[in-house]
Amino acid sequence: MDIGIFFSAFIGMELVAWVAHKYLMHGFLWVLHKDHHVKENSEQIMEHNDFFFVIFAIPGILCILLGSVFMVPYTLAIGLGIAAYGLCYFIVHDIFIHQRIKWFRNSESVYLRAIRRGHKMHHKHLTKEDG
Repeated sequence: MDIGIFFSAFIGMELVAWVAHKYLMHGFLWVLHKDHHVKENSEQIMEHNDFFFVIFAIPGILCILLGSVFMVPYTLAIGLGIAAYGLCYFIVHDIFIHQRIKWFRNSESVYLRAIRRGHKMHHKHLTKEDG
């Protein structure tokens, strides 16, 4: 596996995620993303927003399958980079920031608390504009 392609895919996903969030999730796909900002039921485990997990996972799964079945190492590296980004995103965003799983609750790290506070600023906007 080409480690450079892996890391390029991993880092590239941050740009993809930023663009998708700004222009798709806070654009015409707000219908799926809205419940991530406006909680109608605090006991609800899943959100419509969770469909984005599936949407973002499809290219990674396809690349891993194509790379594995047809022995195309760069496709496998891209798929694994996408999958690794998805795992990191889940840990940071869903577990650490939103506490959907109650881990990492009592961090004393100034940096980690700043990340959580910055994300809360984003969630102060309850409409698709300015988010």
